[in-house]
Amino acid sequence: MKVVILCGGLGTRLREETEFRPKPMVNVGQRPILWHIMKHYAYYGFNDFILCLGYKGEMIREYFYNYEYMNNDVTVSLGENESIQIHKRNSEVDWRITLVDTGQKTLKGARLKKVEKYITNDDFFLTYGDGVSDIDIKSLLEFHHSHSKLATVTGINPASRFGELIINRNIVKAFNEKPMSGKNYINGGFFVFNKKILNYLSTDDNCDLEVGPLEEIAHAGQLVVYKHHGSWTCMDTLRDMDYLNKLWNRNKAFWKFD
Repeated sequence: MKVVILCGGLGTRLREETEFRPKPMVNVGQRPILWHIMKHYAYYGFNDFILCLGYKGEMIREYFYNYEYMNNDVTVSLGENESIQIHKRNSEVDWRITLVDTGQKTLKGARLKKVEKYITNDDFFLTYGDGVSDIDIKSLLEFHHSHSKLATVTGINPASRFGELIINRNIVKAFNEKPMSGKNYINGGFFVFNKKILNYLSTDDNCDLEVGPLEEIAHAGQLVVYKHHGSWTCMDTLRDMDYLNKLWNRNKAFWKFD
């Protein structure tokens, strides 16, 4: 089962860091937040990733291209029989990572549509490249399989500056990207989609995901919320980055599973 991660945005509210690197490559501790997200899925056995690249995507390519060399002990033999021996010590076993350039200014719906050919199963995961949580991924998937709807979105409470979900008996009745109040659940990402959702999208760079497609799916009664009552946060600002690093450095990272 594929895990699609949106990694292409500009991250303008974190300009102090994203001027030099894409937001998924901003570190929490000694690793990019993207790595933390991938470790979360891999902990539950989902390690086949599709990364939708855009702004400064070459830095993400270089990170994973050199990953084994940079994250293991290495013996370098120089001279006539030059060789490099990697002594495996990291725990990222059998990860499969497909890196796809989906455009510099492409909106999220088009990014997802552009990786369609790599999505081979009926269902797949989708999440953002800047949010961490302690969500039980297997429970999320079981919940998705328990209903016959097209899409599952993880709802986080309380609502704030993020997309608000209007819910009636677990069915999302409306998807409001800019809420006026903070009384309902917010869109926390960590989606599970049936592949049919791709029919609502196009490769036009202006095709969004939340504005348009998810609103349409919600109005059709095909978007169900998985209510998460644990911890969640995203790295949207410098303050968020500092908060995540403080948790990590104090060994209080709620998203750390091993």
